[in-house]
Amino acid sequence: MAESGHREQLLASFQRFAVHGDAKASGRELNGKNWAKLCKDCRVADGKAVTATEVDIVFSKVKQKASRVLTFEEFQRALEELAPKRFKGQSKEEALESMSQLVEGQEPTNAGVTVRPPPDLLQTSSRPPPPSPPLDLL
Repeated sequence: MAESGHREQLLASFQRFAVHGDAKASGRELNGKNWAKLCKDCRVADGKAVTATEVDIVFSKVKQKASRVLTFEEFQRALEELAPKRFKGQSKEEALESMSQLVEGQEPTNAGVTVRPPPDLLQTSSRPPPPSPPLDLL
């Protein structure tokens, strides 16, 4: 599919997306959710030539029948399936090279994710504390 350097960069991106959101993941298998995220974040799925539905169909097509994940080899086949659709005016080899360039070196984005501030920032306030209740109620 690709030269050794390209293969290593593709593998690195594959592993980053494979472990995204799962602390127990080994990085050797990519689930459907993370495959869709990879396609979205790397702009493989552009919403026109390649839609989210096509991404899901290719995932189902290249994975093992009873499996719910892609291996790296299946991942490469999935990119090969999507490349001619994404880059229609190019030859199969050129389309695959363009597809590899989209994915190589990429990692999952966390756009739109709300990060909770550290506890010490939550307690710090510029407002004065509320007044104490009066003691003469006894």
